[in-house]
Amino acid sequence: MSKAGSFFRQKGVKDAFRVLAWVPVGIFFTRHIYSLASVTGGSMQPTFNPNLSSAPLHHDVVLLERWSVAISRFRRGDVVTLWSPQNPELLTTKRIIALEGDLVNPLPPSPPTPIRIPPGHCWVEGDSKFQTRDSNTYGPIPLGLITSRVAYILWPWPRRGIIDNQLPTKSKDRVKSLGQTFLQSRFGEH
Repeated sequence: MSKAGSFFRQKGVKDAFRVLAWVPVGIFFTRHIYSLASVTGGSMQPTFNPNLSSAPLHHDVVLLERWSVAISRFRRGDVVTLWSPQNPELLTTKRIIALEGDLVNPLPPSPPTPIRIPPGHCWVEGDSKFQTRDSNTYGPIPLGLITSRVAYILWPWPRRGIIDNQLPTKSKDRVKSLGQTFLQSRFGEH
């Protein structure tokens, strides 16, 4: 028997190859199905890191769901991770406020002129009223920058649970969907 044949019959080598055979499955799972992330910073307070000022080293750990992005299923209120349009090396977490065709009344520093969201884009904002750099700074973002939907808070344990997809107070009444604007222009309905 050859030396190579006897090498591959050793129990430790067989076990190593069994484990290595699952590596592509694990890579596929974390890139296309689910993965974990730590949310840092205060732009999504109070949804994430509500105690950031008193515990700056403690960050929320979240479950990222990736297949919604793969099939382009986005909804207003979804919390997503995306590559920053201003710094392509920075992965940020924001909430989708408006989708293509919607009309948004932006907050400062944007001019107060309503903005129609172009096809293939969305409007994202942080939940914080004071410390967020979002579409109010850089405008609508391409949907292609979104990498995942944040589905669940895993840590800290007392705050674990499904992410609330309700729009924050600062975003309500500032967005009109395409259907709403059509009805208002045709029939004067509110």
